[in-house]
Amino acid sequence: MVLVAGAGQMGAGIAQVSAQAGMQVVLTDVADEFIARGIAAIEKNLGRQVEKGKLEAAAREQTMARITTSLTLDAGRDADLLIEAAPEVVEIKQGLFAAGDALLRDEAIIATNTSSLSITGLATFTKRPDRFVGIHFFNPVPAMALVEVVRGLETSDETVATARAFAESVGKTPITVADSPGFVANRILFPMINEAVFALYEGVASAEEIDAGMKLGANHPMGPLALADLVGLDTTLAIIETLHRDLGDPKYRPCPLLRRYVAAGKLGRKAGSGFYEYGG
Repeated sequence: MVLVAGAGQMGAGIAQVSAQAGMQVVLTDVADEFIARGIAAIEKNLGRQVEKGKLEAAAREQTMARITTSLTLDAGRDADLLIEAAPEVVEIKQGLFAAGDALLRDEAIIATNTSSLSITGLATFTKRPDRFVGIHFFNPVPAMALVEVVRGLETSDETVATARAFAESVGKTPITVADSPGFVANRILFPMINEAVFALYEGVASAEEIDAGMKLGANHPMGPLALADLVGLDTTLAIIETLHRDLGDPKYRPCPLLRRYVAAGKLGRKAGSGFYEYGG
């Protein structure tokens, strides 16, 4: 059984791929509305797969039947794996890890889907740092093939092997990385996004032209500004701030325009407005 704490974009995606792989899943969040939104996203994604002929209708129903929901972690007390997919707020994660550590049996593994926070630091909120690991999926989870398995200072070889096996079982390709700010993909990706925001801020080109430059000139499937809108500008800023703070290098300084957009509530797709406008 997999216990997923957080029913947002990432948590819902993790629950979906786990259930599609045949696992029993408990999806939790702090409010019914968040859970309902997560379940609706899963149903929508599975519906698209059925429409495209990639999934049988019966398989969709079987997948949904494997997912149960709860407002507490208690429903997942028998889980083999807890994956935390809460917002990038240390205090929220601390509470989840402490509760999960007290609830789950000693053999269970606790994992975080954090995109930038220290695995070693988060492991200190539990009494099982050897069975604590980063399992970092990418958005959108059903479509993205990569999972970063992040080893904390005390993460055991057995835990890393189990995390890699889990990633493979849900159809992903894992890479094992050390506990360093941003890990591998985000350490490279988000400074690029930040530089694209600087180019917009300095009037080098429009958002459309910057994105076209990277799509056509670097063969990227999506431009960096459109990608930031998809990730969420608040999440983008949080990751860049973590790189700036933890690596201590001024080259990671967040662009003032990014801070301005976040302060204005222009958070990207989820808010209907970011570097681009989104209808509905």
